[in-house]
Amino acid sequence: MLVERGLQATNVELVSDSYAIAANYLRRSGAIPDTLVTNERLLEIIIKLLQQGEFNKIRLANKAIVRFEAQSGARAA
Repeated sequence: MLVERGLQATNVELVSDSYAIAANYLRRSGAIPDTLVTNERLLEIIIKLLQQGEFNKIRLANKAIVRFEAQSGARAA
């Protein structure tokens, strides 16, 4: 899945760690269902942030959470 998106192998761990942090928070807050299925929207947000030059996994996760929640709020309105 990540190879199809053009990510280098060195970034796979960064994306994986950032996704795990963000998804854990969003699952606990009830924003996404508690399943083993990857949330494509959250993954896309993290990949875009990485492509924009963010390489710190905590900042990646935090920014992804903020964007995910903002998009969810906009969809609910």
